[in-house]
Amino acid sequence: MKKIINTPKAPAAIGPYSQAVLVGNTLYISGQVPINPATGKLAEGITEQTEQVMQNIKAILDEAGFTFADVVKSTCLLASMDYFKPMNEVYAKYYPTDCPARAAFAVQALPLGALVEIETIAVK
Repeated sequence: MKKIINTPKAPAAIGPYSQAVLVGNTLYISGQVPINPATGKLAEGITEQTEQVMQNIKAILDEAGFTFADVVKSTCLLASMDYFKPMNEVYAKYYPTDCPARAAFAVQALPLGALVEIETIAVK
């Protein structure tokens, strides 16, 4: 059975999807863009945007009773591969050891003009 996970500490979905879905012991977190949930505004710059995305992911993990240690897979979408290094530097702070599997892609465009979006899968 699936359980929908929502928290006001992460931005509300901007389309017909849930922040996350818990199925058994697996949490599927929708792609998070760098919207500050308190202001509704997009963070500025790739470093700040990546930090905001990771904080949004953390809020959803917390709501579902998971941590970054439970993350097994991330998919990082970037507006340009020029952003890979600064995104990676922020991302690495959240996974200092036993990093999850990951893919990173440059895409043509991201919602709201974001520079980065990250989706996450966690398992307990």
